[in-house]
Amino acid sequence: MASPAQSASTPRPERPSDVLRRPKPGPLFRVVKIASWIELVLFGILLVVWLGPGMEHETFYAGMAHGIGFIVLALLIWVAVLRREAPYTLLAATLTPVGPVGSVIAIEVIERKYGETA
Repeated sequence: MASPAQSASTPRPERPSDVLRRPKPGPLFRVVKIASWIELVLFGILLVVWLGPGMEHETFYAGMAHGIGFIVLALLIWVAVLRREAPYTLLAATLTPVGPVGSVIAIEVIERKYGETA
């Protein structure tokens, strides 16, 4: 059991709702939104060059750009979730097989739900 000195120094939330507060879009949410759109464009470029015949080198570079961009996007969203600037559903939507399409759709749903544009 903790001593009274230890429990006095540990800040405790006054209400349970303080611990489970709803995420509120902040400055990082706007960065996530822009990064999602950039990643969606990279994904679109990858699809176009992948469908084009004889574009193996272009497909490789577009695939590398998309892969690195997707990892950066997922990390940005993870940090935003940890800072309570985005809900967990945004991270879940991003990690679905549709990737950046899911993140862009989830951001639009979040903005409509909270009634704020970031």
